[in-house]
Amino acid sequence: MRTRDAHPARTAWLIVGGLLATMLLLAGCGSSDSSSSTSGEELQKVGKGEGSLSLISWAGYVEPEWTKPFEEKTGCKVSDKIAGTSDEMVELMRSGQYDGVSASGNATARLVEGGDVDPVNVDLVPNYKTIFSDLKDQPYNTFDGVNYGIPHGRGANLLMWNSNDVKPAPISWDVMLDPKKAAKYKGKISAYDDPIYIADAAVYLKAHQPELGIENPYELNEEQFEAAVDLLKEQRPFVGEYWSEAAKQISAFAGGDDQVGTTWQYQYFELKNAGKPVAASPASQGFLPKEGATGWSDTWMISSEAKHPNCMYMWMDWIVSPKVNAEVAEFFGEAPAQSLACEQTADKEFCTKYHADNPGFWKRVYYWETPLADCGNGSSDCKDYNDWVQAWTSVKG
Repeated sequence: MRTRDAHPARTAWLIVGGLLATMLLLAGCGSSDSSSSTSGEELQKVGKGEGSLSLISWAGYVEPEWTKPFEEKTGCKVSDKIAGTSDEMVELMRSGQYDGVSASGNATARLVEGGDVDPVNVDLVPNYKTIFSDLKDQPYNTFDGVNYGIPHGRGANLLMWNSNDVKPAPISWDVMLDPKKAAKYKGKISAYDDPIYIADAAVYLKAHQPELGIENPYELNEEQFEAAVDLLKEQRPFVGEYWSEAAKQISAFAGGDDQVGTTWQYQYFELKNAGKPVAASPASQGFLPKEGATGWSDTWMISSEAKHPNCMYMWMDWIVSPKVNAEVAEFFGEAPAQSLACEQTADKEFCTKYHADNPGFWKRVYYWETPLADCGNGSSDCKDYNDWVQAWTSVKG
């Protein structure tokens, strides 16, 4: 994996909490003018490329190492707009100026609901056949039985700690979420800065307060939601940093400002490789705390107003081809979606380190989903994404 000053990841900056964020979120949960022109139909045949392709992506997903060979092969000239948050991705897609997006699960349902993306004909993406089966037909990429995207890669939110300072080694998220235990590390706890972090509290409560009846940490009724929010408010006095940039968290752990926190595998391995005394949940407990963890799985989706649909389909097949998907995964620091990518990684232990081919690991990961009022069980009393954002603002004070 390459070392770089800033991790090319989801949140280079955060806009939640400001007026712009509110405007984006309100737009994200309803329909837009652009949805009126939604075709709602899958492409039936990939024809000649249109010569151009306009994408929205997380930083590190669209790099010259694999875009230039793609352009040479297809004639589709790639332009890319890097987004810092899922909210920004939704807003950019609403403009109708882009052909596709690498959306995370906390954006995909909003894009489908708003008519901003079309179904994807997976038969036109040959490399889809060998994508890991447990990434297919998931609630964040398939809606009402219809595929809306091609899985790209995935990661889990790990528990990481400084092994010199945090003893005994924690086996649970309680080291961060039980106020009595968290108090020991006051000012040294690092938590992810995003409304979706409420789901982490819900995962913890699912295990520790079963009487709440939480099943899906992204489908929370008022009682369940308030319990998760209250837990994070109790945690707030002990948090030293809400992180959004991986590089800053790496620096904080390396300098001793952080001692325990939620992290991505990228930060963990960067610190380990630098000889820092960090640890994460071991193999003996499935590499995750006993409650499991949240995580993310990204999906390439095609705009309902795509001006270059043939190039977009070519891109979706290219980006999940074995060699390219391996390159992206190693560059970004995530598990590849393509099962054959593990044979192509430069680091032959990469897929083992990132649990790419370990289905038991992923069964304990709750991939990000967009919180909706529809609970999926016939009830519509769940808190939607706007509720989550408002609550997150109140948590941070």
